[in-house]
Amino acid sequence: MAKIKYGQVGVGHPHASKMSVYRESDDYEVVGVVEPDENLRRQAEKNATYEGLPWMTFDELLDVPDLQVIGVETKVADLLDVAEKCIATDKHIHLDKPAGNDLSQFRRLLDEASRKHLAVQMGYMYRYNPGAVMLRDFLNRGWLGEPFELHAVMSKKMDASARQGMLQYIGGTLFDLGGHLIDLVVGYLGEPTKVHAFPQHSSKIDDGLLDNMLAVLEYPTATATVRTSVNEVDGFDRRHLTLCGTEGTFHMQPLDNPDAKVAFSQPRGKYQKGYQDIDLPSYRRYVADAADLAKIVRNEKDPDFSYEHDYAVQKTLFLACGLPVDEGA
Repeated sequence: MAKIKYGQVGVGHPHASKMSVYRESDDYEVVGVVEPDENLRRQAEKNATYEGLPWMTFDELLDVPDLQVIGVETKVADLLDVAEKCIATDKHIHLDKPAGNDLSQFRRLLDEASRKHLAVQMGYMYRYNPGAVMLRDFLNRGWLGEPFELHAVMSKKMDASARQGMLQYIGGTLFDLGGHLIDLVVGYLGEPTKVHAFPQHSSKIDDGLLDNMLAVLEYPTATATVRTSVNEVDGFDRRHLTLCGTEGTFHMQPLDNPDAKVAFSQPRGKYQKGYQDIDLPSYRRYVADAADLAKIVRNEKDPDFSYEHDYAVQKTLFLACGLPVDEGA
């Protein structure tokens, strides 16, 4: 089977190094990288992730024969402008998160991609986490009953220098980290009916960063809380998600390499009544995403996450950060 030709625009996104996943995949042929910022390019040229790859202009990338997929890995403020150009030239895209700073522009991009039957795969890194996949399966089977409570936390510790990079995010730490969680929450519970934002600056570092954030999402019969902070010691280890339903509870922690703890009201499949620990396989971020995108591009399957899901995630993210939302967007 012919490999899918893939190019990347930008190296300024914190997750741009996912390029290595595409280089190692049997599904893709990486044809080149675009980075107009000379400083960013010089830094990237020293990174083994990009070693040996052709550097080119955007127009040169678009002229590559049979190019099918472009990874958009620019700084967040530039994501949507680049993505729109890719869609205009009939390319499928992997779009890193969050989906830019303009909700109406994202709506327009999704509508155009839908009209052209082009994939827009968002770079939310927990979609194919084995714990996230297991929880999705349990919910689809009805094993947890009706969800009524969800908690999700994604934090870390950042020093004053590292926090400077966070200042690019218009909604603080939740706009950077929280999208990964809200993508899961909306996937499990749907779009909330109301969102309440509680942004806060809690550090003695006087940089104005909203560094301690909470959002409460309301549903007709459930509530969900999403927390992010860059003040938490060893925050990676406490990243977790817990969902409670009327017939069971599911807890996974830490999110980046999870194990699960599950309680069922009655035996379910191979699982017993009550609490039990479940060992989950280790995983590497984005490997399953890249494989899934290849199947979509080859028309072997439909996307697991729709255009409407991705829009609902971005709208909810805006509200969770206390950002204004144009309801006509």
